[in-house]
Amino acid sequence: MPSFKSTFALLLAVSITRYVRAETHTVHFSNNCGFGTPTLIQGPNILSQGNDVTFNGPLFSAIAYLQTGGCGFNGEGCTLIETTLTNPVNGPGSGSSTDISLIPPHSFSVTSGFGYFGGCDGAGADCTSPSCTIAFPQPGDTDKQVTCQADNVNLAITFCV
Repeated sequence: MPSFKSTFALLLAVSITRYVRAETHTVHFSNNCGFGTPTLIQGPNILSQGNDVTFNGPLFSAIAYLQTGGCGFNGEGCTLIETTLTNPVNGPGSGSSTDISLIPPHSFSVTSGFGYFGGCDGAGADCTSPSCTIAFPQPGDTDKQVTCQADNVNLAITFCV
């Protein structure tokens, strides 16, 4: 017969596993431009073309842009939003991070912005001109990321802000 300690340890392990699996993040798009297709990719995979998409677990190294017909598959030639959505596990700095990039071969195409919701509400950024100062203009910059240390945070991306 199992002891109380072993039963408790098993229940605790199951609870922790369920908690870890319960991590979810939604990416929501608003396209106010009247043209183009919001596109979210991760590596070679298209994850969304404008529909909300929910991930059961973290979303690492995804990029979003408004495909206007002039963007390459990886957003070349367009304003790029880069994101990682993950619950923080090791303290500050280990959670979600999102930024806007104009690092060549990316360039300003349409006003673009993002904001977290369901945690870190109000944190985000908008790029409304080719000279926006909140976007990464060159490789090596690290000071433009907007971070969020909330569990299960979601991201709203808007084109033609």
